[in-house]
Amino acid sequence: MMRDAHRVGVGEHGKATNLRRFPLDLQSELYKIHRLNAKLSDIISVNRSVPDFRPKACKLKVYLRQLPMVSIIVTFFNEHKSVLLRSLHSLVNRSPPELVKEIILVDDFSDLNFLQKPLENYVAQHFKNVRILRLRQRSGPIRARMAGALNATAEVLVFTRSHVEVGYNWLPPLLEPIALNDTTVMGPTIDQIDGKMFGFRKGVEGVRSGFNWNFHHVTAPRLPEDLVYPLQPFKTPILLGETLVISSKFFWQLGGYDKGLNQYGGEEYDLSFKIWMCGGELYEAPCSRVAHINRTLPDMRSDTFHRNKILKNYKRVAEIWMGGYKKYLYKRNGMYKSIMLGNLEKQKALRSKLNCNSFKWYLQNVAFDFMRIYAPFEPPDYALGVIQNLGNPDFCVNSPLESNTTSISVGLEYCADNSTGPPPSQFWALTWHRDLRINDRIFCLETRSSKSDATLWLYKCHNRGRNQYWYFDYKQKLLKQGQQNPRCLAMLPKTNELVVSKCDNTNNYMHWNFGFVNKTALMNFNNTWTF
Repeated sequence: MMRDAHRVGVGEHGKATNLRRFPLDLQSELYKIHRLNAKLSDIISVNRSVPDFRPKACKLKVYLRQLPMVSIIVTFFNEHKSVLLRSLHSLVNRSPPELVKEIILVDDFSDLNFLQKPLENYVAQHFKNVRILRLRQRSGPIRARMAGALNATAEVLVFTRSHVEVGYNWLPPLLEPIALNDTTVMGPTIDQIDGKMFGFRKGVEGVRSGFNWNFHHVTAPRLPEDLVYPLQPFKTPILLGETLVISSKFFWQLGGYDKGLNQYGGEEYDLSFKIWMCGGELYEAPCSRVAHINRTLPDMRSDTFHRNKILKNYKRVAEIWMGGYKKYLYKRNGMYKSIMLGNLEKQKALRSKLNCNSFKWYLQNVAFDFMRIYAPFEPPDYALGVIQNLGNPDFCVNSPLESNTTSISVGLEYCADNSTGPPPSQFWALTWHRDLRINDRIFCLETRSSKSDATLWLYKCHNRGRNQYWYFDYKQKLLKQGQQNPRCLAMLPKTNELVVSKCDNTNNYMHWNFGFVNKTALMNFNNTWTF
């Protein structure tokens, strides 16, 4: 840390780089292959310093003197050279050497020139305990992880990806709980690295990871008992797959990863269900940070081939682990019906051999609050379809949401012809969560300012009301935001902007209507749903 503190240069300390100095060519071959700013990555040092996002008290924590050694397994396929090397140097530079028995680079049959002999030469010249395992055919990331695990010799396995940068002292907080109980499985708090400017962004803290019934990753607050000692690892229903730490003995007792999963997508659910239901526990460590590059990936929703492969993974997980609850997953996507899986007897036999608990047990004992927030069967919406302005009926609330967008302003566009079944950019629902969700119901309409004429944004739904709380007064046609001192949605006629302002029933531009309004449900708006 002392040495890093004095480093200067492009990207040092995880600072984002100005794109005017290093412009990103979206049409370049490098970008099309790697979906990140490869030229900028080549300029940034592979030994660059990183920000320390740990809570301050983490720096004072003392861990067990005797901790188990690890095999760090890094899988890659055609990773850009400087990204891979930066990951490798990061792991070596910021891991206590006495804890790392080996780092295994698993090459999933890459064909880029640097990843062949030049990589072998680089590793031989710079590292002592790093070795490369070459797969003889393209196997996919899950089978590649399994190949690495089969070749590992340490007591604990660390699975991570080839585009990460680890934080200071990241390993001891993950190892101590496993040293105390080898059926504990650990993950760090995940931070983000922007793939365009290579700047670090602090990850979401204080939340537990889970899933909804579309198998989207969602979160819920930490439990009250976890907040008594906020720096201690806390239980989480799901651990995402970027970095995972597990006892080798327990990993093989569980049968490892399911090699029937052909690509990333679903493996985090499969392994998380297996761990919880078959005798283990999952924890996230607030004092361990690992940053992961966010690539600008193509929209999988328009890529039928990749979408079907992910759905196949999801269906495989559902058939093995979810029992009767799988029907709630299938109801949300008719494509599951046409997906053929093949033989699942080996996985089902393993579950039986391990005497695993049921999925109902998992929902009741591990993800109990997710059942309330993300119910398997949702009450009817209060209103849905277009949100049409009655001051100027040509205009409706519209969002240009893109698949990789996490936050975007919301405005007005000409209304779609079909008011109850409009295109995704105008398909809104006032849900039983008392929020306004668009199309796929992951993103919600929110305000971020208490000022007059505050703009509106889409952000991931947090299910906590507050700045995402909405109520439709269908008699006065007012769409109100907030529970205390509510403001009203309004169109500014001179600029056609969408804002929230002090409610004024005489202002026609504050009057709205939905494509469909469920008046019966709205009359019971304040009633609490139970499941």
